[in-house]
Parts: sequence; structure tokens; C-alpha cells
Amino acid sequence: MSMIPNFGSDDSDRKLAIICSKGNLDMAYPGLILGNAALGEGVELHLFFTFWGFDMIIKSRMNDLQFSPAGNTALHLPIGDMHMPQSLAPAMTGMATKMLKDQLKALEIPEVPDFLDQIVAAGGHLWACRLSADMNKVVESDLRDDVEGIISASDFIEMTEGAQLLFI
Repeated sequence: MSMIPNFGSDDSDRKLAIICSKGNLDMAYPGLILGNAALGEGVELHLFFTFWGFDMIIKSRMNDLQFSPAGNTALHLPIGDMHMPQSLAPAMTGMATKMLKDQLKALEIPEVPDFLDQIVAAGGHLWACRLSADMNKVVESDLRDDVEGIISASDFIEMTEGAQLLFI
């Protein structure tokens, strides 16, 4: 018996549009994992990088995403079930980043640039936000070569008409 619910048609014209607005290491992965899963199900995928999400696609920054425990009150220490005191969080970014990367590697989850390579190879589309590019004085040559263009939010909304939309 299948445990996967059936929500209707098996329409192969499905689209998923994910707006990636965060550049933190822990916030980069939800959009990539969901996008990769959609591609695996035959869903057309468009990722739109805006604001701090630009760090995922800027060549000079994409290999240095960080995970900061500051402000993350749900973060647990790997010892038992203790919460991390927020007073320690700012000094813990380097260690927290290394720990998260080690955990992801152990699960065979690729680093962000490699994950984006896989998504593009599977047919996913990468787009950069015009407003964010202008605000940060970013030009196309600053971006990964597989970013299809710097487009306005209106253009993204038009091109993904009828898509399921996620904002992360």
C-alpha cells in the first residue's frame, strides 16, 4: 500500500518557482533540496535569487556561505539535548559552519555550488533579481555562468505563471 497521497492529476506541466532570499548556509539548502526533489518528479523548476540569496550564485561568495547560530534559539548543542546560550552564538559561527558542513557531507549532500550544478544538469533554471543586482552593483560576469539572466521580479512572475511558489 502506498503512503504517498494523491492530490489529483498526474499533469506533467507542473512548475515550481522558488525564491531564494537567504545566503546563510542553513537557509540555502531548503530551496535546493525542494527544487531537486521537484526535478526528480518531472516538475519544471525555476530558482530566483534575491537579496542575500545572491550569495549562493555570486562566484566570489558561493564557496564561503556561513551558518550563524546567533538568533537561532532552536539550535541544540551536539551534547545531549542542550540549547546553545545566545551569548555564545556570535563567537561560534566558524565552528557551527564546520559542524553543519560535516553533517551534510556525512549525509552525502553536496555543497551549495555542486548542488546547483546538479540542479542545472537536471534541467533547473537559475535567475538573478534585477533589483538586488542593481542594489549590490552585481553584473552578470559576477554570477555563476549557468545563471540564465538578471531579470525583474515582474518578469519572473510572468515566466512562472501557474507555478507553485515558495519563498525561502
